Amino acid sequence: MAIRDYRPRRRARGSISRPQELLMYGVLLVAVALQISYPLINGETLRLATIAIVYWSAGAMALHALFIYGWSYFWRLLLITLSLSYIFEAIGSKTGWPFGNYSYDVSLGYQFFGVPLVVPFAWLMMAHPALIVSRRMTQHWVFLYGGLSLMAWDFSLDPQMVADNRWRWEFTGRSVPFEPNIPLSNAFGWLLTGMALIAILHLALPRERRKATNNSVVNIFLGWTLFSTIVGNLFFFDRPGVALLSGISMSALFLPYFVAISMGRND
Repeated sequence: MAIRDYRPRRRARGSISRPQELLMYGVLLVAVALQISYPLINGETLRLATIAIVYWSAGAMALHALFIYGWSYFWRLLLITLSLSYIFEAIGSKTGWPFGNYSYDVSLGYQFFGVPLVVPFAWLMMAHPALIVSRRMTQHWVFLYGGLSLMAWDFSLDPQMVADNRWRWEFTGRSVPFEPNIPLSNAFGWLLTGMALIAILHLALPRERRKATNNSVVNIFLGWTLFSTIVGNLFFFDRPGVALLSGISMSALFLPYFVAISMGRND
């Protein structure tokens, strides 16, 4: 009888551990649960939930960046996104350029020179997915695809936050379609700053993954964002115009990505 060496099965080389995977999905699940509760609550509970949604969503994306792309990608993503977005917001709220004249309400929590600390984390929760989508969909126009993605996402974010008095605008010119309380300059500002941020991230962050797993957490987050934007504005917030504008904008950018990953390697 032949004697065979016994080697216990090992986790696939380069894949993340089960606890890491569960942690990513768990944090994302909390973020989604908070968003589901959003139209059902009000007052102080709503205010705290608004802040918590940003931190939990950003946390899920940051964990994905760390576990899948490694420490170098993670720290560069945080440093660049949080610092640049704060600079954009500080300049914008003080000078009115490039977004327009706006100011933040104290309900968003502690502010540093007029910018709530939670705001840069809102940029983080979308910058990482936008970069992944843009790199997947184009080779030479990553900055443009990413900038458009961030602008499309804000078509839904801004109306909700303005309706909840988290920030307010002062303007007399043209407004965003279907949203008379938000200046058209805000869309231009998001496109401009979004392109700048994604361009820098694309240059500074490694493209190759450190771990052999897919981007399911990011894909679920993007799919949920698109779905909740349309359903929320149609059935809970009575803003069919916002659902139309943000839904079409995000669909035009995210649906081709979903089609692409369904037809090929999920990276």
